[in-house]
Amino acid sequence: MARNRGQDEDYVGPLRRLLIGVFVLCLLAIFLVWRIDSPRVERFRAQVVDQVMPGFDWAMAPVTATVNILRDFQSYHRIHEQNRELRRELQQMKAWKEAALQLEQENARLLDLNNVRLDPRLTYITGVVMADSGSPFRQSVLLNVGARDGIVDGWAAMDGIGLVGRISGVGGSTSRVLLLTDTSSRVPVTIQPSDQRAMLAGDNSSVPPIEFLEDPDLVRPGDRVVSSGDGGVFPAGLLIGQVAQDPGGRLRVRLAADFERLEYLRVLRHLGSERIEDPGSLVAPRFMPGAPAAEAEAAEAETEAATPPAEDPGNG
Repeated sequence: MARNRGQDEDYVGPLRRLLIGVFVLCLLAIFLVWRIDSPRVERFRAQVVDQVMPGFDWAMAPVTATVNILRDFQSYHRIHEQNRELRRELQQMKAWKEAALQLEQENARLLDLNNVRLDPRLTYITGVVMADSGSPFRQSVLLNVGARDGIVDGWAAMDGIGLVGRISGVGGSTSRVLLLTDTSSRVPVTIQPSDQRAMLAGDNSSVPPIEFLEDPDLVRPGDRVVSSGDGGVFPAGLLIGQVAQDPGGRLRVRLAADFERLEYLRVLRHLGSERIEDPGSLVAPRFMPGAPAAEAEAAEAETEAATPPAEDPGNG
């Protein structure tokens, strides 16, 4: 048994070396055939390729499919990266859009408040919001302007866009503004374009309700709400907001002022409406200097007819 195993090992070694040598010679021949630049060899190579390649289609199919899958995966990976980059840029654009809107609103307020001068003779006085009440039952803010700046209790305060409230307390160098959203706030308003009169009542919410409306059928959501000037507290025509409707069907006002970012407030100097006591020059007098004599006599006759005759004291 030992002799047979040794004989087998003696035959396997030379046979293996022979096969390796033949394989190397075949590869060398193929290399030389493919490297020789000759028309005959070129025709031979073409014939070999035409005979061999059609039989290898089944073997090349997995390779081709694998290559296509790799290409598709690379394309999908690039598309995924581009999509993620676009999402990131979209988020940045949304942030820039929000910042641009805030800057636009702040710019509008600052442009409107650009004429700030501490002179009570001017149309308005601007103050900086120092603090708010911080109470759920009373909504007000504190300004850094007061009696020394000519502030009077009851004047209207705006943020440059819409009405915020009224002065409800004046100190030497500070004053308190009662906001429209406070429960004790009542403002007469006019709803345009229907010119309906109503009352804006605060209820400690950001969207106060409308009360005592004359004809609700003439009011639509989105209508403009301005101050009516009734009562002489606020000037007429101050922008307050737009009409909105809550899920319960009640009409409310979406305020134009940004109550979340109250930084500067403009206090309007309103001295009340001037009352006209005499008829003035627009009303013609009873007798005009250049009137004809007949018209003057007719007017005098009407006066005498309307005056009762005086009693004669001798007939008594």
